[in-house]
Amino acid sequence: MRLHPTSGLPRFLQSLRSCLLQSYRFIPRSLFSHSQIYYNNVVPHLSAVSSPTTTPTRMSSTQAIIASVYSASVSTPQNLSSSPEGVTNKSHHLKDGKGFTNPWPSWRDLEPFKVLKAVARNRMGPDSPGLLGPSTAPPTVPVVAPQFLPTRSTFSTEFRATWLGHACFYVEFPGGFRVLFDPVFSERCSPVQFFGPKRYTKIPCDIVDIPVVDAVVISHNHYDHLDHNTIIKLKKHHPDAWYFVPLGNKAWFTSSGVEKCIELDWWEEQDIVLTPSGSQTSAGASPSTNPNEPPLEVQTEPAEEGLKANSIAARIGCLPCQHTSARGLTDRGATLWASWSIESGGRKVYFGGDTGYRAVPPDLPKSVDDYGEEFKDLPICPAFKQIGELRGPFDVGLIPIGAYQPRWVMSPMHANPYDAVRIFVDTKCKKALGIHWGTFVLTDEPILEPPRLLKEALGKEGIEKEGVFDVLNIGETREY
Repeated sequence: MRLHPTSGLPRFLQSLRSCLLQSYRFIPRSLFSHSQIYYNNVVPHLSAVSSPTTTPTRMSSTQAIIASVYSASVSTPQNLSSSPEGVTNKSHHLKDGKGFTNPWPSWRDLEPFKVLKAVARNRMGPDSPGLLGPSTAPPTVPVVAPQFLPTRSTFSTEFRATWLGHACFYVEFPGGFRVLFDPVFSERCSPVQFFGPKRYTKIPCDIVDIPVVDAVVISHNHYDHLDHNTIIKLKKHHPDAWYFVPLGNKAWFTSSGVEKCIELDWWEEQDIVLTPSGSQTSAGASPSTNPNEPPLEVQTEPAEEGLKANSIAARIGCLPCQHTSARGLTDRGATLWASWSIESGGRKVYFGGDTGYRAVPPDLPKSVDDYGEEFKDLPICPAFKQIGELRGPFDVGLIPIGAYQPRWVMSPMHANPYDAVRIFVDTKCKKALGIHWGTFVLTDEPILEPPRLLKEALGKEGIEKEGVFDVLNIGETREY
């Protein structure tokens, strides 16, 4: 059994907490609830910086005021996109109506005791990362200050994706629509901020540094994807943003004071249209190139037929993935999990959120290739090919590549880089960027292994190792 040089009781407890948080995902129903836990509404300053970073330039008050504000109309599309046969059967809904499941043979449920036993055994094995988990000593993932577009225009042709750490991406669509995926800006992904998995890379900016947010899209309610502190701060600095969440999650947002929330089931869609408003504001506005345009007013009436001049339109679709949900010990599967599609300005993004692809056999040594010939018949999640055939192709996929060891434990719910490349192909993404790595230690793979294995997986599939499915530095933007 190996220990890191920095080993000690505090770090061991921290590591154990991370394992326990992962095991929540295998335990049914709720011990903790939003109303039972006290949260600090102020995101703490980060002290653990293990990679180079620069300080983001704050938006000036002039930039914040130079804004076009829109009235937002959210409605069900009249012309729905294609959906699979049998979608109305709702096979992912539990029969008692009290939760959700993964309805495919590619999913495997595990008992909590077996999960903890497997993690402990992995930590003490010959190929172990050490009792305390993988080292986060530098070098890790570089952090740079993001360079957002300070203003937006309906005539813009720029299509940009910026990684803000873990599963959080900020996407700027041509024509001005702005989306924030799975934002977590707190120091820890935990029910409390004094204990739990802590960032080993710094946040590249604060929420106030993001110029405009039209939509916040949430994949599921695990703490590394849904953070109360972050939502409260988003509500304060971006009060006009709409939130799109899987079924069962709206009540949590309502209890957090967020009213502009739409919950959707798999394969459901909503259209959102932002139309220039006629009123004025001096703060909290959505940046634009025209300082005389009016501020944002939000309305929930259905959108009028046709688009007015300078309007911004987007279609947001909730799609399947293979995962689970929980915010406590006893609410596993009580709310839905999802991947998402966003289309605006003639471009389309697929957001994988957090997902597995197939369940590999128990206790395989790390040296065994679970994509070898003997495992070719393992069931794969069929949802991704359906997504590609019915809703693709996508210009860019944001696809998870990390949190996959011990492999047999995590494989049903977390894709490794080889799975990620298959998801990329199945969903018919033209380009992709890796998410769900480089921020929190949640599992046992070395922290810089995911991008290395991604290149191997791309090469194995005959795909160029650079320029197709890439990883970014935290805070870096890729333009398409």
